[in-house]
Amino acid sequence: PTKIAGHAKILRPRPKYLGMTRDLGRAIMAAMTNMMSGINLAEIGALVGDVARANMLNALMGGRALTAGELAWAAHVTAQTASGHLAKLTAARLLVVEKQGRHRYFRLASAAVGQMIEGIMTVAAVHSPPRYRPSSRIDDAPRAARTCYDHLAGRLGVALTDALAVQKHVVFSTDGGALTAAGSRFLAKFGLDLAHAERQRRCFCRPCLDWSERRAHLGGAVGAALAARCFELGWIARVTDSRAVAITPAGRRGFAATFDIGSEPSAG
Repeated sequence: PTKIAGHAKILRPRPKYLGMTRDLGRAIMAAMTNMMSGINLAEIGALVGDVARANMLNALMGGRALTAGELAWAAHVTAQTASGHLAKLTAARLLVVEKQGRHRYFRLASAAVGQMIEGIMTVAAVHSPPRYRPSSRIDDAPRAARTCYDHLAGRLGVALTDALAVQKHVVFSTDGGALTAAGSRFLAKFGLDLAHAERQRRCFCRPCLDWSERRAHLGGAVGAALAARCFELGWIARVTDSRAVAITPAGRRGFAATFDIGSEPSAG
């Protein structure tokens, strides 16, 4: 032993396998992290994979908060069954509940949840084996114009995005997008509060692959602000019990004058 400051200290050799022990610990922690990620993915997949819950989530992609009764109707289930599904989705933080008087309204918990659902729909439309499904007027309306959570999709959403891209107001890459200086001036003149959009805790400007057009429409905070402005101007109106939106006569004139988009945006 060696005396240090009045205390006896025993100097021991460094354990031979200390480095190996640390490496093993890191490997175990990495394995546990991967395992937990797999478990979380499986849990979310199981929740979204149920047909009734998938119909509820799809109904909420319209961006509006809906009651349990409305969601039960969308899912084609009884009120009691819908209550159980909504409890699971809320516990998993995919939905949030807002109370107004005696009523409880459900909405998607965040834009990230909406992005996940739209991504699944895109994969299903683009990568799944083709299935024959006769077209109908029910399908035509959302394909023409609809909301993708809080931004515009369908032929209208793609046409708006193309118009902004042609004028160099937005630029997209494979993994993101950006608003140019000219685009900022143009959209600010159009009435968008870009300063507020920048303060949001979400992606500011990004391309979002459209499941029906299989091309990009504008998402992120800028896409949401653009959709909100179009609603505010009365250029588009919501369709009852649907994600589809209708282009109003004022909208046809406004989209043509401002974005050089025809009365019926063409299919891609």
